[in-house]
Amino acid sequence: MRRTLLLAAAGALIFSSCVALSEHEDLLAKYEQTQRQFSLQQQELLDLKEENASLARQNQSMSNEFADMALARSSAEQRADSLNRRIEQMAHHYDTTMENYMQEVAGKSRDLTRAQNLLTARTKELADKERELQARQTELSEQQENFKMERSQFLTKQRELEQQEAATKAQLEAKERELEAVRTAVTKALTGFSDKGLNVEVKDSKVYVSMENKLLFPSASWTVSKDGVAAIKELAKVLEQDSTLNIMVEGHTDNDAYHGSTAVKDNWDLSVMRATAIVKLLLQNGKGINPARIEACGHGEFAPKVPNDSPANKAINRRTEIILTPDIDKLLKELR
Repeated sequence: MRRTLLLAAAGALIFSSCVALSEHEDLLAKYEQTQRQFSLQQQELLDLKEENASLARQNQSMSNEFADMALARSSAEQRADSLNRRIEQMAHHYDTTMENYMQEVAGKSRDLTRAQNLLTARTKELADKERELQARQTELSEQQENFKMERSQFLTKQRELEQQEAATKAQLEAKERELEAVRTAVTKALTGFSDKGLNVEVKDSKVYVSMENKLLFPSASWTVSKDGVAAIKELAKVLEQDSTLNIMVEGHTDNDAYHGSTAVKDNWDLSVMRATAIVKLLLQNGKGINPARIEACGHGEFAPKVPNDSPANKAINRRTEIILTPDIDKLLKELR
């Protein structure tokens, strides 16, 4: 249970890092899209400037042509004065020429007006595009500043998470060493009972002291045997040295039916009575053990270590387990 809580805490830290990384990638994608749009609009602006220059050249060319035509008209009028005697003969030809000329001038004038109107429209469009481009540039600059700021915040948060992760790992390793020290102390204290059905191991960040009932209890009894009392006394000496450990005493039976004639009626009752007997014995011989740190429970036949399919396996399942767990609340405070 302790490791699950710790891994959840560490996972929350790493998840927040993943959530932060995802936001950074979204912002970068938006930034790159804005850059592409900016490049397209710059190209449009260049094209408009080229088209505007072309129209200006056309306008100049038409203005020159108009001036040339005006000059031609003046020359024609001068020739008309000098050729006044030939007016009658050339009247028809003159009228035709003048009509064509006026039509051509009118056409050129209309073309020039259209070109001037188009130039005006293009100039306005160019000004609008320049304002839009300026706005885009401003927006892009703001996005770049925001990106730099958020990237800096992201890197700072990442460093903080890495430091927290390192601190958490160090705390976990310290607790693992502490548990191993407890296991070593318990094993050393109970060395004389290792061949009597006693086993000490670290599992799931807890120290399990498992004692078969042949060490602790006579058959169908919850009175602790002489060897059992001796083992519990040694264990109590170790447990009262560490005030941070929580102690759970679990009673287990095999699946052979128990029929009692007292208040203890079945395997449930028997496992609870045996667990309670061990708790009382620990407290009697470990005056430094805080009763608030210790509890008893019975599982009856419903938490076997191995199948109850042989006498040897049933003997393994008839056991009392003393489970030692560091103070989780204290550990979590240390990890914050």
